[in-house]
Amino acid sequence: MEFIEVHAQYAPAVALIRLQRPKELNALNLQLMQELRDSFQQLDRDDAVRAIVLTGNDQAFAAGADIRQMADKTAVDMLITDQFSTWDQIRKTHKPLIAAVSGFALGGGCELAMTCDMIIASETARFGQPEIKIGVMPGAGGTQRLTKAIGKAKAMELVLTGRFLSAEEALFYRLINKIVPVEMYLHEAVKLAGEIAAMAPVAARLAKEAVNRSFETHLDEGLHFERKNFYLTFASEDQKEGMQAFIEKRAPSYRGK
Repeated sequence: MEFIEVHAQYAPAVALIRLQRPKELNALNLQLMQELRDSFQQLDRDDAVRAIVLTGNDQAFAAGADIRQMADKTAVDMLITDQFSTWDQIRKTHKPLIAAVSGFALGGGCELAMTCDMIIASETARFGQPEIKIGVMPGAGGTQRLTKAIGKAKAMELVLTGRFLSAEEALFYRLINKIVPVEMYLHEAVKLAGEIAAMAPVAARLAKEAVNRSFETHLDEGLHFERKNFYLTFASEDQKEGMQAFIEKRAPSYRGK
């Protein structure tokens, strides 16, 4: 891997992926995104990993897409390159993803953070979709995920002006989970990942699917999907272990089966 750093066991059952293009403020070029996709897929298959943290550095989570790779492209070039298929594959990661964000999370960087399931931010974090300032618009889910997270009016304002949200504003509009000092954002994200990793992996996967489905369907269909996944947890060994441990008043030992 040239542009990312992967620690499969950064903490017990928690993997860490760090974006590594510091001179470019972790701008997301095609190779970085492909490395990221491949790493997520590999960690998804690793039974020793139960949650994944994605981070950049203190200055930038990711300051956007690599504009130099796109500046001279035509619409047909972009269609043939199909760079967003990589994003679609990342979105299908089964294990819980937590973004640990400090500094800039702009454009593609904001979209990447929103692709994760939760966001822990440092007090210096800045979120935004400034694509309008260079004559384009968000293309990796920004208009969709931002609107679902913070509502139409505020999303419309940000997308059409390119204005940034401070960490405090992002928390107020419920885009992120928590703000902590810069020296603590990665620690807090790993701590949250560890809490999730201690839960039953099969149930966590099914629960993640159900929560995500709520954004994609009407209530009746979402309830049907939730119920189906609830029933499916009873096919797991973890369900038997979890309930028996509760009855016996002891800590459960989950195996992800």
